[in-house]
Amino acid sequence: MLTRWWQSRTLARERRRYCRSDWRAARAALPLLAGLSDEQDGRLADLALRFLRDKRLEAVQGLQLTAQMRLIIGLQAALPVLELGLDWYRGWYALILYPAEFVPAREYVDADGLVWVDDAVKSGEAWEQGPVILSWADVAAGRTLDGYNVVLHELAHKLDMRDGAANGRPPLHAGMSGQSWTQAFTAAYADLNRRAAAGNATLIDPYGAESPAEFFAVVSEAFFEVPGLLNAEYPAVYSQLRAFYRQDPLARLGAGARPGNR
Repeated sequence: MLTRWWQSRTLARERRRYCRSDWRAARAALPLLAGLSDEQDGRLADLALRFLRDKRLEAVQGLQLTAQMRLIIGLQAALPVLELGLDWYRGWYALILYPAEFVPAREYVDADGLVWVDDAVKSGEAWEQGPVILSWADVAAGRTLDGYNVVLHELAHKLDMRDGAANGRPPLHAGMSGQSWTQAFTAAYADLNRRAAAGNATLIDPYGAESPAEFFAVVSEAFFEVPGLLNAEYPAVYSQLRAFYRQDPLARLGAGARPGNR
């Protein structure tokens, strides 16, 4: 009882940080939230506020973080866990925002024990037991239903990491079949790899062929943004993601989410 009272107090305090115009502008910028029921919409807003309360959003390199920008990130972050709960994001506490693409320039050790410096240009990154890092330019560019959404992508990695390193298989719910998940994802991943290697056009972002972890993140983006396309291309993967996220974006978004309406 005391916990619920405290959560209500802190949530009300967080809500007062944002005016109605901020909420309206943030919602208008996110067509992937269309079709939510009033009940779902209320829960999503509460989850977004709790996310923004619990995670420290840190802007660097001169980026000015506005209330509207915070809400745009918070609402998108809340969507994947709308039916799972915010506990799925526990264990990390910061989200770092760069104005544009960035170079992490950090060391890592490979399987052979060799130390490398990661100097690749990135639009987003999720560290195991560490922060999520995003390019605001890419966040802003991902606000259309085209299957590209860096917020969803990096937070999918965080969900994947719930049981250790990202490997393309997050902890599955009771009642989900690990065998069915493996069969669906293995076949689709192999198909994307074959087509990408042959230089063929792919409806799903070919970056998903980089690794099983990237494939899970890429198809999670597609699941929420272009579910009709994902369902047409890899229906078994769509079915598994529907069971995992406990949502059905194709039913919610309707015809606008079908192939040819990107």
